[in-house]
Amino acid sequence: MNKNTIEGKVVFLTGAGSGIGRATALKLSKLGARLALSDINIESCRETAKQCAGGPHQVTLLNVAEYKRCIETVKDAIGYFGRIDHVFNCAGINPTARDLIDCSEDYFDKLVAVNLKGVYNVTKATIPYLRSGSAIVNVSSICGIHPHKQMAIYCATKYAIIGFSKSMALELGPKGIRVNVVAPGYIETPTNSAVMAGEEALKKTVEQVAMGRMGKASEIADVVAFLMGDESRYMNGSVVEVNGGTG
Repeated sequence: MNKNTIEGKVVFLTGAGSGIGRATALKLSKLGARLALSDINIESCRETAKQCAGGPHQVTLLNVAEYKRCIETVKDAIGYFGRIDHVFNCAGINPTARDLIDCSEDYFDKLVAVNLKGVYNVTKATIPYLRSGSAIVNVSSICGIHPHKQMAIYCATKYAIIGFSKSMALELGPKGIRVNVVAPGYIETPTNSAVMAGEEALKKTVEQVAMGRMGKASEIADVVAFLMGDESRYMNGSVVEVNGGTG
């Protein structure tokens, strides 16, 4: 990738405290971007900032489910950097496998509030500041493309992200603002359900992947950086699956 396509750009990232969000922050910082980092875990977000190259970078506590707080955080980023060039909506809650009848209303509300409404909140808050050449990258999942049992609510949020993003691509495309989606497969992060469940569950998960291993968060970050760069300038409304070959 040509470093100059990202260098000097200001990127607003949510969920930057760990996993794919942190890996993407590290990738973009190495490419010369300046980062507005946010997460519900402020200490983890600060640790991400410490690991990032270059700067200056901004760190902010943010629960993406709170629209007013999203508005305030975006305005703070504008005050700090003077602009926002790209947006990475990464904040999300991983699922707990359970039958729908065992899912509480609170569980439903939490997943929808963060995984779906959070993307809506941040997107709506940042649109007024974006301009031609800006890119928004949203995180869906293989669960937003292929149904999985015992994950109906999570699948619903991730399917919705794709529909939302494709609609926004049509709405913002005439302004020169692109909206694309990255759909990760089984990625080895601290909150991945298979990783948390232990060795046996991890083995069963890996057996579903043609490449015979879990993906790395950095491998998703590479695709996100590509979707923000000039090399993807005619990609709009696209869904990029990064899953190692998962049926």
